[in-house]
Amino acid sequence: MKKNLRSYGINMLGTLLLYAAMLLLMSSGMMDRYYQGILMSVFINVILAVSLNLTTGLLGQIALGHAGFMSIGAYTAALFTKALSSTLESASPLTSGAIFLVALLLGGLVAAFFGLLIGGPVLRLKGDYLAIITLGFGEIIRVIIENLSFTGGAQGLRGIKRLATLPMTFWIMVIVVILLFTLGRSRQGRAIIAISQDDIASEAAGISNTYYKIMAFTIAAFFAGIAGGIYAHYIGSLTAKTFGYAKSIDILVIVVLGGMGSLTGSIAAAVGLTILPELLRELLGDFTEYRMLVYAIALVLVMLFKPSGLFGRYEFSLTRLIDRLTGKYKPGKKITGKETAVHD
Repeated sequence: MKKNLRSYGINMLGTLLLYAAMLLLMSSGMMDRYYQGILMSVFINVILAVSLNLTTGLLGQIALGHAGFMSIGAYTAALFTKALSSTLESASPLTSGAIFLVALLLGGLVAAFFGLLIGGPVLRLKGDYLAIITLGFGEIIRVIIENLSFTGGAQGLRGIKRLATLPMTFWIMVIVVILLFTLGRSRQGRAIIAISQDDIASEAAGISNTYYKIMAFTIAAFFAGIAGGIYAHYIGSLTAKTFGYAKSIDILVIVVLGGMGSLTGSIAAAVGLTILPELLRELLGDFTEYRMLVYAIALVLVMLFKPSGLFGRYEFSLTRLIDRLTGKYKPGKKITGKETAVHD
């Protein structure tokens, strides 16, 4: 118990230090609007990546329609705040923040509803069939949005109140990561991992494969909807083309590159693949045309030299790093005969 409390305290301290550094850079002017935009993209991509990791990494199901759930959350949250635009004009920052959080929750719930709706029939399939069906779902959502009048049609939805701020998005990202990390180590998380390892054995062991598959799919859709809501209220406008199949592939690339099953791997890959195009754009000029080429090369290299991804299923631990630096780390021992294991 004491070890867990120490670990929680170290992680919270590290989070607070990151938050304080971000505020310091913003207040000093060292982080202008351009870099704040990059950081916002990093936060959104982290939420998308760790949520997809629940389906693709822990559950082991390749899903290519994550951008569809993101679009549902984005449009739902945006339409909600647009309906309250008159209220937001005279609202205090506290009230605006509360409305924004309600909009995100609503966007996440609607996305989760669609995840639950299609999860049952879709998750009966496996492998390539599942990937194709989820890809088709994402494209169906995009086409529907483009042909609805209240979503702005092909011209998109304009005039969305920019309620998303970096500090608020930072803490939303932290909460999402904590929740998914906790889920992965809970009884439900172990059941999901068991299904990914051998669904026949897990079913024989009494695990309801269908229930846990749909649960993971729905939770992932919920957090994708929240990421979409943040995106809508930061950009201020939406077009359905933003959430095409290329966006779903971008998110999947982040998960595969970081390591399917590793949340810290998804976080590291989200940071790297969000910052890298901007860095190369500054060094090489307009880099947009070559973005997918770099992603493809990165994936090929990872698959050749480290098929499990950069992190595999390994999770970075700040507590373990500190213990290594201070010489207090005790690596685990293999159990042989009557020996007992020492867990870190």
